[in-house]
Amino acid sequence: MTTPTTPGTNDQGTPVPVLSYSPVVLPVPGRPVDLQVRVSAPATGTNLPVILLSHGHGPSNNLSSLNGYAPLANSWAAHGFVVLQPTHLTSRTLAHLVADAPGAPHFWRSRAEDMTHILDRLDVIERTVPQLAGRIDHTKIALAGHSLGGFTAALLLGAGLNDTSTGNTEYLLEPRIKAGVLLAAPGRGGETLNGPMAAQWSVIGAVDFSTMTTPALVVAGDKDDSRHFTDMGPDWHADPYTLAPGPKALLTLFDAEHGLGGIAGYDAAETTDENPERVAALARLTAAYLHTQLHPGTPVWRTACEELTGGSDPVGRVESK
Repeated sequence: MTTPTTPGTNDQGTPVPVLSYSPVVLPVPGRPVDLQVRVSAPATGTNLPVILLSHGHGPSNNLSSLNGYAPLANSWAAHGFVVLQPTHLTSRTLAHLVADAPGAPHFWRSRAEDMTHILDRLDVIERTVPQLAGRIDHTKIALAGHSLGGFTAALLLGAGLNDTSTGNTEYLLEPRIKAGVLLAAPGRGGETLNGPMAAQWSVIGAVDFSTMTTPALVVAGDKDDSRHFTDMGPDWHADPYTLAPGPKALLTLFDAEHGLGGIAGYDAAETTDENPERVAALARLTAAYLHTQLHPGTPVWRTACEELTGGSDPVGRVESK
C-alpha cells in the first residue's frame, strides 16, 4: 500500500511530501518468516541516498518493527533520503512466531544480516515501490540504529563480537555502508555491564568497538542512565565513540533520556523525555551528518552544528576525532 505519511519538513520548516510503502516482502531462505520492509522517500528527486534504519526493542509491540520511528523516517525522507526499515526477528510483533527459532531471543546475527539482504535486493525494492524506480543512488548507503539497533549498527560498521557460544570473534562489516549513526547505543561490557538485565542481554557486552572503523556519529543523551544494564551512567552510551577509532563524532543531547525526545514514535507512552523540538533538531543534525559523509565537502553538517549546538540555547554539544 502506498500512502502519504505525515509530511516531513525541510530546514526552513516547509512541509515536504513524503511517500511511504509497506510492506515490501523479501523471502530469505532459512529465515523463519519473510523479511518485511517499510520504504519512505521524498515524493520527488533523483540520485537519492539510502538510510537503513534498525529498530530497538522496547515495551511496545509495533515500535519495534517497520511501523516505528516515524518522526525520524519522515524527516529523513523530507531531507532527501530513502529510508528502509526492516522488521527484525526481535520485534515483539513476531515473538509468537520465532520464540524457538535458532538465534532466539537476541537474533544478533540475523538483525545484521537483514540489512545485507536489503542491500542485496535494493533493485527489487526500487522496482516494487511505486514512483521509486530509477531514483536511488545505490552507491550512497548509510545506516542508523536506536538502542538495540545501535548495537546492530556497530556490527555492520565494523565492530567485532566475541561469540561465547563458539569462542570466536565475529565480524559482520558491510562495506557498502559508508557512514552510520548510533542512537543511544549500548556501551562496553565486562565488569561495567553489571545491572539486573546484564545476564539476560550479555551479548551486547560482547562488542569490541576497536575495529569499528566506518565513519559514524554517536548520539547520547546526558540523562540516559541505563541502570538496568550498568552503573556507569550516561557516559556508557558514549562508548561507541570513546572506544572506537576515528573518524567519529559524538553528539551529546542535553536533558535527553533513552528516547532522545521521542524518536521511536509519535506520542509514544514509554518516551520519558518527550520533546518534539529535540526530535526535530536530532533529525536535522543526523541528516546533515550523513549528507556530508555521503557528499564530502558539503557544508550542511557544519552549518547544522553551528545553528543547533551553538548560540545561547544549544540542543547539545558536538566533539569529533
